[in-house]
Amino acid sequence: MSTADIRGRFIWHELLTTDTAAAAAFYPRVVPWRTQPSSMPGYTLWMAGQTQIGGLMALPQGLGAKVVKAPADIPNVGRFAVLSDPQGATFALFTPGGGPPPGAEPPQGGFSWHELATTDLLGALRFYGELFSWRKGRAHDMGPQGVYQMFEHAGNPVGGMCNVQGPSTAPSWLSYVHVADSNRAVAAAKAAGGRLMHGPIEVPGGSWIALMMDPQGGAFAVQESPRTVSQPRPAAAASAPKPATAPKPALAPKPAAETAKAAPAPAAPKPAAAIKPAKKAAKKAKKKQAAKRAKKKAGRKLRAAKRKTVGKKVARRSARKSARRAAPKKRARGRRR
Repeated sequence: MSTADIRGRFIWHELLTTDTAAAAAFYPRVVPWRTQPSSMPGYTLWMAGQTQIGGLMALPQGLGAKVVKAPADIPNVGRFAVLSDPQGATFALFTPGGGPPPGAEPPQGGFSWHELATTDLLGALRFYGELFSWRKGRAHDMGPQGVYQMFEHAGNPVGGMCNVQGPSTAPSWLSYVHVADSNRAVAAAKAAGGRLMHGPIEVPGGSWIALMMDPQGGAFAVQESPRTVSQPRPAAAASAPKPATAPKPALAPKPAAETAKAAPAPAAPKPAAAIKPAKKAAKKAKKKQAAKRAKKKAGRKLRAAKRKTVGKKVARRSARKSARRAAPKKRARGRRR
């Protein structure tokens, strides 16, 4: 059977329920189904005769998450599922299969920080605290932007939470990749078609971060460890705060769909950029003045020409009058002769 033969057909039906045992007892009494165990733990097949027509599994409940992708096995790797938290931020769960657990993150290229932008900071803390045993860490007051709340795992800071900026921004997670040089990472991203959203800036704790967007609109960030005294710092970040506290990255950028609304404030213009408009304005003013002078000059010429024309007309009329007055005298002289 070709792909074209099944395109658009309903080929699988799955029931997610709060009581799988009750559902497995109920449906076979109503329709000609029976249940059959599957190779995936927690997943039961619906059978119509010898044909598999669907599946049955428990609906995750209790904390308010929603299932985006039902649990599935990755052969020889483990089992995963994709959920969205009560505020709508998407994340995934993973249970490793056989073999050793995942190792520590590498010093370069590993993920160093994870940041959640949410519509309910306290609600997110409760949800992830119950789910993963994360604990509330230090908090930083960012003024109009609200509180940046750090969270800990096994006693170590691993990420932060903050409020989304603006009602049109969707809750989301942002991950930071550890790099040796944030400036170099930004330059490479721009050269490859990416876009810088914020930074590089120094954040409390001495780390340097930059928030970027890849060419397809995916948001990510980089984090550089605190620099030594001998290392140069970007001029744009010279005034960044330098308190000696735990690392705290900045707010996550807005999703691609909202890029036009979520663009960061433009950097201060360079002196040359400020002088150029002034020169243009001065040049424009000179042109206006020259146009006015030319208009006045043309007006004077026109008035002079009109006066000259009027003078000629007056002179011609005077000449004709003089000629008419002289004509009778000539005729009289002619008669005397």
